[in-house]
Amino acid sequence: MTNAPDTPDAPHTPDDGRTDSGTHTPDELREQVERTRDELGRTIEALAGKADVKAQAKEKTAQVADRIHDKAAHTAQLVHDATPDPVLDAAGRVASTARANHKPLLVAGAALLVALLVWRSRACR
Repeated sequence: MTNAPDTPDAPHTPDDGRTDSGTHTPDELREQVERTRDELGRTIEALAGKADVKAQAKEKTAQVADRIHDKAAHTAQLVHDATPDPVLDAAGRVASTARANHKPLLVAGAALLVALLVWRSRACR
């Protein structure tokens, strides 16, 4: 049979954090209070994180945006791989021409938009 720490026969060890009367030392109490504060702080942070719907929505939105971006890049690569080289070359030339002459294209696009709006307004009457 072993001696329990609180029996009179048990030797007092300084590691058990108790004085001879069985109460915790002031240093042990301070450490216990500090541990409790740390645990409480972590618990509060975890609860606040779960209650922060706006942050959760932003995180979910970022995840979905990443997935969409990855799928779009994959799809673009598949289209690029499946498109014949002459078509890719022609598309590259058209894109280069459009970049070099963006002002006339913008003017033409604006004119087309105005024409469509006028046509639609007349069609609605």
